[in-house]
Amino acid sequence: MPRYVLALAGAITIAYGSWIHVKAQLAQVLLRVAWERTLRGEPDARPWPWADTRPVARMKIERTRSDFIVLEGANGRALAFAPGHLEHSAGPGERGNCVISAHRDTHFSALRELRDGDVIRIQRSDGCWFTYRIQSQRVIDQRDTWITRNTRDATLTLITCYPFDAIVPGGSQRYTWSASVLGG
Repeated sequence: MPRYVLALAGAITIAYGSWIHVKAQLAQVLLRVAWERTLRGEPDARPWPWADTRPVARMKIERTRSDFIVLEGANGRALAFAPGHLEHSAGPGERGNCVISAHRDTHFSALRELRDGDVIRIQRSDGCWFTYRIQSQRVIDQRDTWITRNTRDATLTLITCYPFDAIVPGGSQRYTWSASVLGG
């Protein structure tokens, strides 16, 4: 009997852990549909009727061949489905600091491969694309909010939890990438 209980507990744990990744990928399918509606001019294209957020950008990372729809808001509800744009930070291509965060074990897991000089492209809801080049990477304490401060130039800051292979989610450290805009 105990073997069956352990096997069942193991199966449930694996299913729960897998569901997080499945949900993140399924959400991107629904978000792409909402993004297409946004590009056609629908101002508040929600990915599902009860969503409390909307897509605000599309992000492509050349090195990892990642392609994400970015949601407005870097809160837990948005980050469960996609990278989130920190409200009140600059928009893509705008003067200031555009801050986007995501979970280290779903959408931003591939970012551990980024290097200085790598290229990230971001599309705004008006269809314009902006190209950014990674300039620096660093690990900071989660309380170091200076990383989200506004800048004079158009910059991009990506943030995720660190270390990437931590067993317990959250943690007190954040991995950040800073990038400068190259053009549209």
